Amino acid sequence: MTQRISGKTTICGIIGDPVEHTMSPAMHNAAFAETGLDWVYAAFHVKPDELKAAIEGMRALGIAGFNVTIPHKIHVIPLIDRLDPPAEKIGAVNTLVNHGGILTGYNTDASGFLRAMAERGIDPAGKNVVIIGAGGAARAVSFVLSESRANITIMNRASGMERVVTLAEAVAKSTGGNPGVLELSDANLKQVLKKADILVNTTSVGMSPDCEQSPVPGEYLRPGLAVYDIVYNPVRTKLIREAEAAGAGTISGIDMLVWQGILAFELWTGVKPPAKTMKREVMKLL
Repeated sequence: MTQRISGKTTICGIIGDPVEHTMSPAMHNAAFAETGLDWVYAAFHVKPDELKAAIEGMRALGIAGFNVTIPHKIHVIPLIDRLDPPAEKIGAVNTLVNHGGILTGYNTDASGFLRAMAERGIDPAGKNVVIIGAGGAARAVSFVLSESRANITIMNRASGMERVVTLAEAVAKSTGGNPGVLELSDANLKQVLKKADILVNTTSVGMSPDCEQSPVPGEYLRPGLAVYDIVYNPVRTKLIREAEAAGAGTISGIDMLVWQGILAFELWTGVKPPAKTMKREVMKLL
């Protein structure tokens, strides 16, 4: 169905560098069409030195909302007016809502991550969770899991250990948890995964076109372990395929992608979107 744009159409979109790969326009525009909303979603390529101007433009043009992706999730914070409490704790924003020129930042990555787990009947409370990575996604995941009373261990390569320690200290201060920190090595992985209930990969290892890479040797995976890979292209990463072969439960990055989009849609419009339609549109592009 052709989408008609008029002088009354409400605009939202995504800002990042790059944005050519994003699936969000297809997902959101299909949802707008199905719900009958006169809204349109576009991708805006915003380089780091253009971020301030883009946010000023959001206000000036009355753009209703933005998703915010790499590399702007942290740098956008000083440019907006308010932060939702979870986003303030995490220190990263992936969704902006424009209320009459007042811009509020939210983090639907964190809540979307948990909603995908709940959809599979997984409650992280009291579970031993191993998180691989220490970037922006790991930050959101670490905070939300610690707040959910999971026992988390954050692992990263040796060259990034200072970042892991800083992240663990921030999580402990904010949530009262006691995150463990380990260097990402085969020996440490083998040991920590023996007692783990959930494994989360927050790195880009295994993402297309490097589809035959995995952050974890397949022989360390086992029945009783839930493996959550936030990489969504390909849908079934090598980590997910090897986890299935080992009898472990799995959650694909597609679920987190769709859920963060659902929650952003609700924040912008106040309308519950068609989740199945959004997921179907994403799957068409993979």
